[in-house]
Amino acid sequence: GLIAISHTGFSSEFKYSSVTFDSGAFVLGAPEFILKDNYGEFAQIIDANSRRGYRVLVFGKYNGRPDGKALTADVIPICFVVLANPIRKDAPDTFRYFAEQGVAIKVISGDNPVTVSEVAKQAGIKHAADYIDASTLTTDESINDAVMRYTVFGRVTPDQKRKFVRALKKNGKTVAMTGDGVNDILAMKEADCSIAIGSGSDAARGTAQVVLLDSDFGKMRNIVYEGRKNINNITRSASLFTYKNIFIRQFTLILHF
Repeated sequence: GLIAISHTGFSSEFKYSSVTFDSGAFVLGAPEFILKDNYGEFAQIIDANSRRGYRVLVFGKYNGRPDGKALTADVIPICFVVLANPIRKDAPDTFRYFAEQGVAIKVISGDNPVTVSEVAKQAGIKHAADYIDASTLTTDESINDAVMRYTVFGRVTPDQKRKFVRALKKNGKTVAMTGDGVNDILAMKEADCSIAIGSGSDAARGTAQVVLLDSDFGKMRNIVYEGRKNINNITRSASLFTYKNIFIRQFTLILHF
């Protein structure tokens, strides 16, 4: 059988993984990054599947030696790999609760923005049709503007995730960041509250302030509820002591007179 000479894991920045044999190298990844200038030849079929909420990957033979960095040689496409993104049954109820509570949702993903937008629609996320390809956001200014205008961001890099969190905080938002992989850690560290999925990587769980042990995103409703209840209790207590101090001072002044 074939014996691999080398391989590279999936790169969140360059959107592909690879394996190299004596007979040649093969890559699997995002069409825009694999096909490059030849993308237009297959754009129609890729877009059609993306608009149905499918994740489309390209598997092809690479005319070079992949090293995990940007591909420089041509790729001969062999086939498309089309994956479905199933939605949890309780997802619409969870996002409906967030909307009622005034919690805005931002979806950031390395996938095609059209695919991510369609999946977000199926999950019941408000303004899911407002999407943008993050590869077009090349400056901090463009990120600061886009993060307040759009809901869905596709083709996002790990460093951009961190910049999105910073931009939201700069605009006065309190930000909770959920993640499950190493590529989410930078943004999770930057967020006011970091939440890891229990089935995610050890690194993400070790970084997070909160870990959803059962990987049930629906539990986020409990987190929001408990957090706001505690804040309200602290606010009421602070107000009570403020009024108490005011009355004591007034009473002291009266006694002085």
